[in-house]
Amino acid sequence: MSELAERFDTHDPGEKQVAEKIRCDACPVMCYIAEGRTGACDRYGNTGGRIVRCDPLTILEHSAGTGGAVVPFAGEGEEWNGELVNSGRRFVTAIGAGTTYPDYKPAPFIVSQEVEGVDLVTVVTEGIFSYCGVKIKIDTDRFLGPETAIVRAEGEAVGHVTTGEYGSQMLSLGGVHHLTGGSKSEGRVTCATMLDLCNRKPVELAIDGGATVIVEAGKAPVIDGQAEHRMRVGCGSATIGMFATQWRGLVDEVVVVDDHITGVVSEHQAGKVLGWEDTGIKILGRRSTPGRYFKVSEPGLGWGGTTISDPLSILGEWNPKKGARSGLSLLMVSTTGEQFAYFELNDDLKPVEKPFPERLRKSVGLIEDNCEPALCTVLFVGGAGGSLRAGVVENPVNLTRSVQGLKTYVTVGGAPVYVWPGGGITLMVDVMRVPENAFGYVPTPALVAPIEFTLRRDDYLRLGGYADEIRSVDDVLAKGGEYFNARGRKDAPTDNPWPPLAQLRLAGESPDR
Repeated sequence: MSELAERFDTHDPGEKQVAEKIRCDACPVMCYIAEGRTGACDRYGNTGGRIVRCDPLTILEHSAGTGGAVVPFAGEGEEWNGELVNSGRRFVTAIGAGTTYPDYKPAPFIVSQEVEGVDLVTVVTEGIFSYCGVKIKIDTDRFLGPETAIVRAEGEAVGHVTTGEYGSQMLSLGGVHHLTGGSKSEGRVTCATMLDLCNRKPVELAIDGGATVIVEAGKAPVIDGQAEHRMRVGCGSATIGMFATQWRGLVDEVVVVDDHITGVVSEHQAGKVLGWEDTGIKILGRRSTPGRYFKVSEPGLGWGGTTISDPLSILGEWNPKKGARSGLSLLMVSTTGEQFAYFELNDDLKPVEKPFPERLRKSVGLIEDNCEPALCTVLFVGGAGGSLRAGVVENPVNLTRSVQGLKTYVTVGGAPVYVWPGGGITLMVDVMRVPENAFGYVPTPALVAPIEFTLRRDDYLRLGGYADEIRSVDDVLAKGGEYFNARGRKDAPTDNPWPPLAQLRLAGESPDR
């Protein structure tokens, strides 16, 4: 039994246990759990009359070179013998650590170790995030749905379509209103959807007025049953700029079809610089600047993210007074190079499709080669509120100011995060950099995410940290924590950096310490 476990009981003294069950205090649900069973969260269970955290405490081993593997709290079926696995540094993550809830107590682990001459403290806890969401970046030209359209999972509203970015469609899911502001079913489905996404599992989403898409972090999206392969190399105008020299002397005109900006090489600035002759072409769209056209089509699943299946549908009458002539050659291609066709004007100045010439295959292949693979990126966004911070320091605002002042380095499961400017601690992390299955939930509903705060020991004490709770890494390995952290191991990304020592050194030397 650990010293911390002796200190915090799981039920009030003298409280009657219900049918030999004991109460778990790790979240607001406060389940009564029978021997050998887990609570509603599947994270805590009753083992031998004590509440035990069922997932393993994950400790990252950083080798002297480029990251490293994971060192488990203890091997399966055996106790750790106290010997170092190697001379690398250990980083105690919050995965499997337990929670500060109900907030009257310090974080489960407050760990001290010296790294390159700097005495650091890492405060480790699993935060219960009612205020959290997921941002999804889907690399595709395909139309997913109109901006602000509702995104649904299992028929429930779980988010919306947000502003598209360069070559990517963006979704925003979750947030406190979907989690707690709607029906019980909406909150349950929203929580389950975000949990699966954060734990890198596939989720099917349906967008009102748009597509059905299967999203899985680190994998290509599947849109209306069709797997995506490529992210566009650029808009139609950018493609013209990049590859105009490849087409010079091989074809008389090139049109790059794109939902946003369709490019025409003979009119484009790149073509003019290269001395491209006018062809008399007419594009049925809204002309922006020379060689750049908006709204040639509505968004869709066709050429370049448009509704177009026949590229000739965006062409008007050719003008012989401006260069149109019989035999003039035309290449039409999409921004990914997946669709392409070759035409020549007949005597009536009508484009007629011809077999695709070998001389142009290299240029089309070059567009494809410059396209990156289609990918789904899932970012967890959470607000670390006062209750979580109270487990780190006695006055929570001190921690907020330290994070904002770059004196405290924040990680999620050992992965670096982006902390948004402004008030509070609002963080964002790529779930692909976090060890697998690092996220949990409580049926309030809310997500549970690991979070670590690393800072210099003297700064931690100055903030009003819990000095008496500071322990060494070896002590953590030997004794575990309040919830008898289960044994095991997990794989983890190896490219996450150790907290930036240079930053922490500078923070310690700043004039306003």
